[in-house]
Amino acid sequence: MSTFMAKKGEVERKWYILDAAGKPLGRVAAQAAVLLRGKHKPTYTPHVDCGDHVIIINCEKAVLTGNKLTQKKWQRHTGYVGHLKETRYDTLMATKPTKAVELAVKGMIPNNSIGRDALLRLRLFEGAEHIHAAQKPEVWDK
Repeated sequence: MSTFMAKKGEVERKWYILDAAGKPLGRVAAQAAVLLRGKHKPTYTPHVDCGDHVIIINCEKAVLTGNKLTQKKWQRHTGYVGHLKETRYDTLMATKPTKAVELAVKGMIPNNSIGRDALLRLRLFEGAEHIHAAQKPEVWDK
């Protein structure tokens, strides 16, 4: 019995919708990372990009548990000496909730070409409306 290995041209991609309203940010991001990598499929192959397209709606209604809203910080560097910028997650969720979800999902996928391609299939929306109705996405609630 041989092991099945998917090839790049044989991958079928579906579209899924995840609703982040009232759910912890990390759990939504973990489920999105699984769908983007294709680990939910029986034909998953680690060295082939088998993932699907993911639409996350209601990013502004995602919940951070515990004291993460005030204690967790997003740090970035501008490239200049001494220019390390910090933003608390309460201001990040108020101004750019899609960026907070994107950072959470990005941390859960591999840092290589497969991960970069997977992030291109992630679509984030602050509200309940999205523009991808023509792709006939399915609601993922498992």
